[in-house]
Amino acid sequence: MQPILAAETPLPVLPYASELILGITAFAILVFVLWKYGLPRFERTYKDRTDGIKGGLKRADDAQQEADRLKKKYEEQMAGLRAEGARIRDDARAEAQQIKTELREEGEHEVARIRARAEEQIAAYREQAERNLRGEVGGMSVELAERLLADSLADGSRRSATVDSFLGELGAMSSQRTGTNG
Repeated sequence: MQPILAAETPLPVLPYASELILGITAFAILVFVLWKYGLPRFERTYKDRTDGIKGGLKRADDAQQEADRLKKKYEEQMAGLRAEGARIRDDARAEAQQIKTELREEGEHEVARIRARAEEQIAAYREQAERNLRGEVGGMSVELAERLLADSLADGSRRSATVDSFLGELGAMSSQRTGTNG
């Protein structure tokens, strides 16, 4: 048997020793440079981002608390305004009722005043009409009496007594009529 050619020719999978040493040295230098310069820079960037996120979260939390405080204050103000609005509406209703009552009373007083004045005017017109009728009826009754009696009632006292007597009888008749009609 023949010896294996492996000792004579290198295997293609295994690197040369010089390449292996050079690769390990380059890798060590790369790890050293990254460890010395890259890693602190990555950690600083990570820390800055972490601080930025934490600060943003803190600012967001503060803003949320401020928004909650303002919302609570707004709701309290709205509740106060609603209560004030309800109080104003109630006051307006009470005032409207009071004005309505006052106007009704004033209207009733005005109606009573107008009614009393009208009754006074009616009484005055009635008295004036009675005076006018008494004068006319008195004159007519004197004329009628003169014609019937053919007696001249020239004497003023007799004439006045006759007229008064006639008007008295006339008044008694008219009061009997109003008593039966009313």
